[in-house]
Amino acid sequence: MTDFARFQRIVKMIAFSPFSTAENALENINAVSEHDVSPELSAFLEANMQKGKKSAKHPLGVIEPTLATAIQENLEITCRSDETVRELIRAIRVHFVKFVKPLADGNLEQSQLGLGHSYSRSKVKFNPGRADNMIIQSIALLDQLDKDLNTFAMRVREWYGWHFPELKQIVKDNYIYAKCAAFIKDKSTLTDDKLAGLEEIVGDEAEAAAILKAAKASMGFDTSDMDMMNIVIFTERMVSLATYRKELYSYLEQKMATVAPNLSSLIGETVAARLILKAGSLTSLAKCPASTIQILGAEKALFRALKTKGNTPKYGIIYHSSFIGRASAKNKGRISRYLANKCAIASRIDSFIEEPTSAYGKQLREQVEERLNFYDTGEAPRKNVDVMTAVAVNLREAAAAAGGAAPSTASKKKRKASDLAEEEVAVAEPEKKKKKKKESISPVEEVEEEPKKKSKKDKKEKKAAEEAEQASSRSAH
Repeated sequence: MTDFARFQRIVKMIAFSPFSTAENALENINAVSEHDVSPELSAFLEANMQKGKKSAKHPLGVIEPTLATAIQENLEITCRSDETVRELIRAIRVHFVKFVKPLADGNLEQSQLGLGHSYSRSKVKFNPGRADNMIIQSIALLDQLDKDLNTFAMRVREWYGWHFPELKQIVKDNYIYAKCAAFIKDKSTLTDDKLAGLEEIVGDEAEAAAILKAAKASMGFDTSDMDMMNIVIFTERMVSLATYRKELYSYLEQKMATVAPNLSSLIGETVAARLILKAGSLTSLAKCPASTIQILGAEKALFRALKTKGNTPKYGIIYHSSFIGRASAKNKGRISRYLANKCAIASRIDSFIEEPTSAYGKQLREQVEERLNFYDTGEAPRKNVDVMTAVAVNLREAAAAAGGAAPSTASKKKRKASDLAEEEVAVAEPEKKKKKKKESISPVEEVEEEPKKKSKKDKKEKKAAEEAEQASSRSAH
């Protein structure tokens, strides 16, 4: 294999077909990676290989077994893919520039590098509207912003509270408190002229009047202009961060409606985004079984329970869903298992559906509601198969109506008739099997059975006659 002089004795170049353009090379390598036979490959093999039984004498060596199967099925060319073929193709790659002279002097390496970059770029391409990476970054940033805003709000309350301590008792919300602090600044400047602006921030006339009254009789100490300027700057930064947090949440809602509409409809945007973040991606979440989704986020508790042989956790991130909070204590584990099952279905639908829709998620949410009702009242919920089939039929009819081809009454009647026919066939099948069993007896066997029956009757009659004769002879004696 390594010595070209010896290798040349067993290998001979028959034909070589270069790619016409870089785009053509990319199309062919994509087809090979998906185990499809491209038109160029099909034409090349048909021109240089024998088909049918003749190809069995000289099989085609292919390094990829699945591609060999595709060639054999589509072109009827016998293929072979084993260790011998792989070793031969490896040696051909080593000595390829000696068989094809124009590819020498680094041309082969440059071509492979360009094709590799194009192939990788085509594989990395995705739909930017359905990028789950944006959701992962957004929910991670939201969680970080919540922690930071909570810390900053406490700092603003403490810092500005030295100057105007009564404001804490009147305004409880951190965001509104920061806006009030940035608006009031020095409490001595708060007059009746600013009452309208303060009322707009607080949203309540009585509360704004209470703030004005408290500012006039405040026990806080006065601050210098420099100190107040720093307090106001920090407070305005905190307000702008809180405003950005609201905008980021609305952006997350829009992305979730595009990327995972069914999962968001089922458990809400925040919990769904946290599940995707914990799994790593929507595809990874779709690959997880329902039992894994149920305890995502409770890994520490799970491994601690396994180590100490205690009770394993019933839920992880999905605990923040409203369904588990509404369930009774004895049903929390049951509803979490059921909800995880529905989350698995919704994530798989979102991951593999071509046109995003939230119809499945809404029905799955109704199913969870029915399950909660079942735990309380005992009313049996609908089956999942019936619900999913109904949604699929509705989506199909809606697509047909949108395309201008709404199903007519005649077609509906035909569907009903075909459904009835299928049911009749299904019912008639066991009866046919019974008939076939009866009919499986050949006429020869039936003919043979009749004399057997007659012979049995004759034997019985003979025995009865003999017993009667014996009885009569005994009576004569």
